[in-house]
Amino acid sequence: MGWFKRLKEGIQTATKNKKEAPDGLWYHCKECKEAVTMKELRTNFFKCPKCDIHVRIGSHDYFDLLFDGKFEIHFDEILSADPLEFKDVKTYPDRLIAAKKKTSLSDAICVATGKIKKKPIVIAAMDFSFIGGSMGSVVGERISRAIDLAIETRTPFMIISKSGGARMMEASYSLMQMAKTSVKLSQLAKAGIPYFSFLTDPTTGGVTASFAMLGDLNFAEPNALIAFAGPRVVKETIKKDLPEGFQRSEFLLEHGFLDFIVDRSDLKDKLGELLVLFDESGVKQASIAP
Repeated sequence: MGWFKRLKEGIQTATKNKKEAPDGLWYHCKECKEAVTMKELRTNFFKCPKCDIHVRIGSHDYFDLLFDGKFEIHFDEILSADPLEFKDVKTYPDRLIAAKKKTSLSDAICVATGKIKKKPIVIAAMDFSFIGGSMGSVVGERISRAIDLAIETRTPFMIISKSGGARMMEASYSLMQMAKTSVKLSQLAKAGIPYFSFLTDPTTGGVTASFAMLGDLNFAEPNALIAFAGPRVVKETIKKDLPEGFQRSEFLLEHGFLDFIVDRSDLKDKLGELLVLFDESGVKQASIAP
């Protein structure tokens, strides 16, 4: 039995319906407890205008923020099957149906091509709202196909990580994606194509232990949780209090795990600078953007 299956036609849900950011007229910040209008939040790059905390957003929100207008979605026709016939409180197919209905997404990652500051790029962005952004065989396959596309078109590649780790309903099939994506990234490196790894809140588990930490540049949003095991698990294991801000992006930057931290409002400009820099370094690109 296969790990994933194809449909003749991919999901064609409108971009406006593919949102992980909160809906409604008001947003109550979990950090400062202040209430702001959703219009204010969206205008401020989905950051709380009061305390500047970065609100979790989905793949299409990032695409809307980053790309110069139009972008094209790829590989949405690749969907999860049920190789282990997993059953707990719900069957795996039932969980997938519920996640698709809730999010209007087909899995926990979306791949898009477009231009940032007139420079082409391939972006694979994860969605935490789809079963906790868990990495299953479809996530690994879509990343692999995205890397093949980047190599074929000589285009820089970026992954926006946001995940709770491996998808338990696929067990070893999920864990295999760690090795699969790492091997594909080595092919990207051999082809001389740059890979930018952008870590957002949260980036944990097998994602952190594989592709999220393998970028030519690894960078993150402010205050993002980045870890293999969460802080509560670590504290219970070592029986000691943890340093303040442990496993947050600022802590990782200080200890050499990240190259830099970038505010969401500056992300597009920063990526535009990086694309120009790598282009001037000799990466020959082919236009794949709409």
